[in-house]
Amino acid sequence: MKNHVRFALLAKAGYAARGLVFLLVAGLALFSGLTGGTPETKSALSTLLQQPFGRVWVGLIGVGLLGFVAWRLAQSLADADRHGRDVKAMIIRSALFGSAITYIGLAAYALGHAFAVGGTSGGSGEKGLAGWIMSQPFGSYLAIAVGIGFIVGGGMTALKGVTGKFRRYIRLDERSAASWICIYGLLARGAVFAVTGVLFVFAGIHVNPDEAGSMANALEWVRHLPFGGILYAAVAIGLAAFGIYNLIEARYRIVRSPSLKDAAKSIPSTR
Repeated sequence: MKNHVRFALLAKAGYAARGLVFLLVAGLALFSGLTGGTPETKSALSTLLQQPFGRVWVGLIGVGLLGFVAWRLAQSLADADRHGRDVKAMIIRSALFGSAITYIGLAAYALGHAFAVGGTSGGSGEKGLAGWIMSQPFGSYLAIAVGIGFIVGGGMTALKGVTGKFRRYIRLDERSAASWICIYGLLARGAVFAVTGVLFVFAGIHVNPDEAGSMANALEWVRHLPFGGILYAAVAIGLAAFGIYNLIEARYRIVRSPSLKDAAKSIPSTR
């Protein structure tokens, strides 16, 4: 029982850390003209680093993100959320594993900058990923595949909000304000994911990693649409809602501590 409580605290600390990161990203997006920052996760941490006690806050976020990585690994490898082993379940679990890999990098970035003496510059993880992918054999095709994965992931995230499936794991009244904030946040996050995927596909088609999108590029793309200023503000506020959604998960998320037996059952049988 004690181990379950400890794991639940670890997972919820992870949700809280991710929520704070997205609130920072949304703040940068809304006030980028004044702050000069780019609305990306690493830039958000770099901006926080420059504030009083910035290294302490960034270090705490980094530790929290490690907890989130542990939870994502439990969801994907040990099937802590009981998705099962069918095709749909394996797609969901693969996406959760990809999320774990992403947040390992962000946690390392946060902890490295919290304890390092110098170097606080941000950077686009997506562009770096695109460059690495395209340096591999058949790299342009891989970039297109990754882009399609982002698009599918964005659609699944938005669908999770529209259908209310997120309530399967969160104790929330569907008519509450918190529930509507969750829906708004998931829709915005899904939209940004999908646009990032489209930019990855374009980068793969043109064999140009510089065309691959980051969160900032996706938001800038939205800004250039008809009524772009309004849409940009709506998506930026939506990212803040996604941050709040994560804070709500930190409070109300149902966390099942995985066991070795669960992990063994979650592995697809080869027979």
